[in-house]
Amino acid sequence: MTAPDSDRSAVDVPLFLNGEGMRGGRVHPHIAHHRFLGEARTAARYRFYAYESRFPALWPVDEGGVSVPGELVGLSLTAVRDEFMPVEPPELELGVVELTDGSAALAVLLRPDVHARGTGLVDISDYGGWRAYLEQR
Repeated sequence: MTAPDSDRSAVDVPLFLNGEGMRGGRVHPHIAHHRFLGEARTAARYRFYAYESRFPALWPVDEGGVSVPGELVGLSLTAVRDEFMPVEPPELELGVVELTDGSAALAVLLRPDVHARGTGLVDISDYGGWRAYLEQR
C-alpha cells in the first residue's frame, strides 16, 4: 500500500551543508530547528568554488576532486522545498552528493550554466572548506 504524499514528505532525508547553512552561518537560522546529524565530508569527487566571495558551490568532477567538509541535517523534503531552497542563491540547484562513507545526501550544487560562464568563480578546493576560506581571505 502506498502512503499518501503527506506521509512521504514527513520522512527525514540527510541534507549536506557546506556554507552558510552550517551552524553559525547566516542561512542556518532557517533550518536550525531540524535535527543536526553531525559533521560529514563529501567523497573526493568535487571541486569547491566561492562565487563572488558570497557563497560556496560544489561542482562534481571525474578527476582532481577533493573531499569537502560540512555538516548533515535531517529534514523532510517539504522542509527542503519550503525552508531551505528559498534562501539559497539562484546560482545553485538541488542535487545529490556522495559522502566519504559511500552514502548519499541532498546538497546544493553549482548550476551548469553558471559553471560554464566561469565568471565570479574562484576555486577554493585547497582551502579546507568554507570556514577555512573565510578565515584566510
